[in-house]
Amino acid sequence: MKALYYQPSCGIAGDMHLAALVNLGVPRAYLVDMLGRLPIQDEFELTFEPASKMGISGLQANVQIADQHDHRHHSTIVRMITEAALPDAVTARALAIFALIANAEGKIHNVPPEKVHFHEVGAMDSIIDLVGAAVAIEYLQPEIIICDSVEVGSGFVNCAHGRLPVPAPATQELLMGVPCQYGTVDGEATTPTGAAIIANAVSEFLPKGTFSPNAIGYGVGRKDFSIPNVLRIALGDYQPASVVQHNDLSQRFTDLETGHYQIEANIDDMSAEAFGPLMDALFKAGAVEAFTQPVMMKKQRPAQCVTALCSDACLTAVTDTLLNASTSIGLRIMPFAKRVLPRQQRTVATQLGSVSVKITTQPNGHERFKVEHDDIQRLAAEHQLDYLSAQQSINDEVARALGHGT
Repeated sequence: MKALYYQPSCGIAGDMHLAALVNLGVPRAYLVDMLGRLPIQDEFELTFEPASKMGISGLQANVQIADQHDHRHHSTIVRMITEAALPDAVTARALAIFALIANAEGKIHNVPPEKVHFHEVGAMDSIIDLVGAAVAIEYLQPEIIICDSVEVGSGFVNCAHGRLPVPAPATQELLMGVPCQYGTVDGEATTPTGAAIIANAVSEFLPKGTFSPNAIGYGVGRKDFSIPNVLRIALGDYQPASVVQHNDLSQRFTDLETGHYQIEANIDDMSAEAFGPLMDALFKAGAVEAFTQPVMMKKQRPAQCVTALCSDACLTAVTDTLLNASTSIGLRIMPFAKRVLPRQQRTVATQLGSVSVKITTQPNGHERFKVEHDDIQRLAAEHQLDYLSAQQSINDEVARALGHGT
């Protein structure tokens, strides 16, 4: 599957991320055009120039600001993004990134997210970095984003709230549940903007599958560490560990079926009534199974994990349906193999009427059967019997007809 592979061995900042994706192949003109739709287009200029650190060459992003405003409310930034006429997917991702930051800052300062004052993150260059991240990611359309552990740095950093330890509180809060490295460099290696991008975008950390790179981008930072202040992001094909194992499994089991997918999305902002129509839509799109499970997300937010199973032929339809018919802005796609018993369908005549019977053969050669539920229900109603009595009578007759005894 098409994947972006983040390798923040020296951390990640918003400007490094934007430069790396442009270096990877996102057209500068497209990015500038999208950002020009923000209601601040006359207040900044975004440029990129070649740069290098310790022999590694890439791009460096520069945002020239005409008039800096360092204290924007979350609500102000939300309005800026929603009024920008950006593509829906870009708007959704940008809003989600800023919501993560608002929740983190709100928790740290004990205020509601909507009342959070953004300081460094609310500055013009950070808005460009974060909205630009949404534009660039959606342009590349990866099916999955994977990431190595994140270097956060060490020491102290000066910010609007004073001199704080590295990682800054907001950065650490945003990286809850993310594998991090501490102290490889002296200084702030990962900023709140970089942490927010990671928290929003990455589906799998410390990937165990196989990745084949097709293109590589380098975003060069401005700090001088003992290692290159460079963010590397690769674009290529990723095969999860489960897919890599399929070949071994196929050699072990001759009855293994491949080409099946499990699609998952965690949803914490949709009304309970909306899940029924969503399930119906998933089945209509070709899902062979769909179900929900209650889960606890980071910061102990209750949510429902929606799972759908489908074949390769229905993968696009099912994933499109899950994204179109729910509030989810992203999902996980996991290929899997399944071992299915040989089966046959037969019609068996009983005293109550004919029924459809599914017969399966176990690995030990024994057979078992199951009568179609709808047939039992129909015949029970026709003969004015309760369901369990009709089921017992029909099962006994089918067992004798198949030679299974009673």
